[in-house]
Order: sequence, then structure tokens, then C-alpha cells
Amino acid sequence: MEEDDFDPPPPRAGLVFLGRGVRFDPSECEERFFRAGGPGGQNVNKVSTAVQLRLDVANSPTLPDFAKEKALALAGRRATTDGAILIVAQTYRSQERNREDALERMLEILRAACAPPPKVRRPTRPTLSSKKKRLEGKTRRGEIKQGRSKPGLPND
Repeated sequence: MEEDDFDPPPPRAGLVFLGRGVRFDPSECEERFFRAGGPGGQNVNKVSTAVQLRLDVANSPTLPDFAKEKALALAGRRATTDGAILIVAQTYRSQERNREDALERMLEILRAACAPPPKVRRPTRPTLSSKKKRLEGKTRRGEIKQGRSKPGLPND
């Protein structure tokens, strides 16, 4: 059985299956709430609806080493120098929707990091019959174009 053919384990409370046998515990993420800018009327000035989700990838006990390196690379600007990923969500007016949005974006990065590497394409040579078919097509097309020339004129 190949590693790519691995079926996800049955869901356990709290753990999220990322791929390749890796399970992640979302409780490893630290949440910090703050007031968001933008539209929302008085709600913006009173309620801390925006969320900053922080995952210390470098010290995560559930992520394997290959996933840690790839997750930090995929995070780009959202990765810090000390090996953490920061995601800020402030699109929605409710704290709960922003929390879900941030967690889903974090899981998206981690799933991409745990995905199997793409298969390497090995270049192949064209078969003899495909070469012949191509040349016959070119000859046929040339004959069609030759037939369009005016009769009696020498062909250059």
C-alpha cells in the first residue's frame, strides 16, 4: 500500500486530518482578538471582532518536519522569523465568523504542506506512427495549398 493511498482515519474529537497520515490539533493555535476597522457602525468601535491566529509551527508537536518546512515556505509574508504563522481575519462583523475564517485559512496552508509531492513528468519520445501521421498531414496540407495556385504559373 502506497503512502498516497492512505485513507483518512475516523474523525476524533478536535483533531483535523491534513493528509499523508498527519493529524492536527487546532487547540495549538493561539487566538488574539482586537477591534477591526472598516464598515460596521458602532459595532466597530465597541466589539473586538477581528482575530489574529498564531501557530508556532517550529515547535508544533503534531506536525512532522517535512510539513513544518513546507508550511513556513507556503505562508510567505505570514511567517515570522521565529517559525510561527500569523493569520489575521477581519472580513466579517462577527467574532465567530472571523475565527472560523482564520482557522480555515490556517488549515488550507497546512493541508497544502502535507499534500503529496506532484509526480515528476518524464518526457517521452513520439512514436514512429505519430511521426508518420504528422508528416502525412503536412504533405496533405501542402497539396491543398498547391491546388489553390493559379494554373499555368510556374511554382517557385
